[in-house]
Amino acid sequence: MIRTTYNPWLHRYTILVAVATFLLVIAGALVTSNDAGLSVPDWPTSFGTFRMPRMVGGVMYEHGHRMIAGTVAILTVILALWLWRSDSRRWVRRLGAAAVLAVIAQAVLGGITVLFFLPAPISAAHACLAQLFFCTIVSLAVFTTADWRWDETKIEDPSHPPLRRIAIATTVAVFIQLALGASFRHHGFGVIPHVVFALVVTAMVLWLVVRVQGDFRDVSRLRRPAWLLTGLLVVQLFLGGGAYIEVLQAQHEPQPLPPMVTVTTAHVAVGALLLATSLVLTYRVYQIVGAPGRAIGEQEVDFSAA
Repeated sequence: MIRTTYNPWLHRYTILVAVATFLLVIAGALVTSNDAGLSVPDWPTSFGTFRMPRMVGGVMYEHGHRMIAGTVAILTVILALWLWRSDSRRWVRRLGAAAVLAVIAQAVLGGITVLFFLPAPISAAHACLAQLFFCTIVSLAVFTTADWRWDETKIEDPSHPPLRRIAIATTVAVFIQLALGASFRHHGFGVIPHVVFALVVTAMVLWLVVRVQGDFRDVSRLRRPAWLLTGLLVVQLFLGGGAYIEVLQAQHEPQPLPPMVTVTTAHVAVGALLLATSLVLTYRVYQIVGAPGRAIGEQEVDFSAA
């Protein structure tokens, strides 16, 4: 079995990339909330040149978003190279390479949204890929921690359905909800599917948290992210209601008002944190809780040597 020596600097750098990616998600939300998507009408140039444009009005949000995206792309390439040189786990190295491909694809989608005047499907795909890329970097941050092991002794899951399935279903539901929200923000369709599915996400999160608190309340690595997930859900529901009210009040205004921009951007940002937290909790469930029908202490397949 191949063991990877914990590298604290690599882990800290991965966290740095995750924070930068989260800032990029916020920057992208600011572009949409300020209706600044076509403030710079060309790509990859800005007004026909690679020189810095005047950072005024919507240009500040659109070009600023591009600058942050370029920085994140460079950080991601460095991370992938670092993983390739220092991490013995092939699957982790491949995940780092996948992150590079994702950030390239994200840049291309961003360019297409500008060149084709913000088509709703492409714009929504750009927003969804941003969330997936953020999750990829967060995953690498988890996998480079000192205590990450797939093969540690498992705790028996006493209830049905298995906690693993609930955790996966919850994470998938949160992502679908974010995709519905992105489609609404980019005028793909109305808000009703997003509102209705919010009830599904709320039920799934509460089910997951109740199971964790009921069967694994003494396991801090499960209990803490479960409580964080609950707090983020509450904040997100309030932000969702506030965002809808602000959008209705500002729909006849000549330009987006600051309260609407603030609330809608915060709604996107907390949504990303909600998805990342659900994903981290799912990873911890798979790390700590045994598969259905597996005896306590029985080891599962070890992916660390792959």
